[in-house]
Amino acid sequence: MALREFVDSAGRRWEAFSVVPREQERRHYDRRSDEIHLDDLEDRRDADRRITVGGRSERLDGTSGWLTFQHDDERRRLSPIPNDWEGCDESQLLSYLEAARPVRASSTHLRETPH
Repeated sequence: MALREFVDSAGRRWEAFSVVPREQERRHYDRRSDEIHLDDLEDRRDADRRITVGGRSERLDGTSGWLTFQHDDERRRLSPIPNDWEGCDESQLLSYLEAARPVRASSTHLRETPH
């Protein structure tokens, strides 16, 4: 898994890492919709619910994951993951950080940590 550390213009140290959910972790329905088809639901009690963090740069059908930026308790996400993020220069990485959207603490029910 790739993990990059860099410092922004304010002197804050950030970590950047990719998060790619496994196919079985993705929802096959819109949870905000009243239309839920029972065929689309699965019994998740027996499934391995861990997420795959980082690793290969394979693109999966549907959502291809997101790039996470973390500084202390602040977290941001950029989706889709830019193809060059692992090897780009710091100025490009900073532009990705600026484009990333803040993540509210209450919406991070799965803890994303680089391993």
